Amino acid sequence: MIRNLAFDRLHNFRDLGGYRTEDGRTVRWGRLYRSDSLAKLTGGPDRERFLALGIHTVIDLRYPWEIEARGRVPEDLGTDYHNLSIEHRPYDQAALGPEIDTAHFLAERYAEVAEDGVKEIRQALEVIAADSAPLVFHCASGKDRTGIVAALVLDLLGVPAETVVADFALTGLATERLVADWRGAHGGREPRWPGYGQAPPELMRLFLGGLAARHGSVRGYVHEVLGLGPEFGTLLRERLLDG
Repeated sequence: MIRNLAFDRLHNFRDLGGYRTEDGRTVRWGRLYRSDSLAKLTGGPDRERFLALGIHTVIDLRYPWEIEARGRVPEDLGTDYHNLSIEHRPYDQAALGPEIDTAHFLAERYAEVAEDGVKEIRQALEVIAADSAPLVFHCASGKDRTGIVAALVLDLLGVPAETVVADFALTGLATERLVADWRGAHGGREPRWPGYGQAPPELMRLFLGGLAARHGSVRGYVHEVLGLGPEFGTLLRERLLDG
């Protein structure tokens, strides 16, 4: 099976299937996808590729103002659409100074999202656990907000932490195209921050480690802060695991 799916305008679309869990089960292929902005599905071959996946549900993790400015997944694709903006403190990554360390700075932002976006993160996980697959969740680049939700889901499924880190780092394959998109939208200028579009593994390690330090584990955060008990993990595994 192919993890990274090829689209002309989507640069970071991939299947979360195939990952092995600590108890020897496997995440089902073709059930759960992560992506950059689906507003780019404006027609042509990309539209047909998307339709061929049979996706039923879309979770858009962006701010409402991002959607107003840049659009959303086309309504005529017939998906069940949820806008759940998990980030509450907007910032401009491209404008950051070159002295800012990518992994540590973004790990702090991810921690803020985990604490600020409790309501929306919980709702996103509940939609994923419902009988709504095939499902895709996305933000703008499919890296930060999408990476947070993917990490929580994979951990709840029992996927080892280093596999979660490796999945996050796959966004590095899309960095060049994501930066090119930014240039195209900004008159050919370069982002000021060299970390724009980067997904170093250490970033996800820091985020996961921070959750463990504050809440005992990622699951501790899900149980104590999001209020989703062990039975939720059981339901999620029933929906998304083989074996």
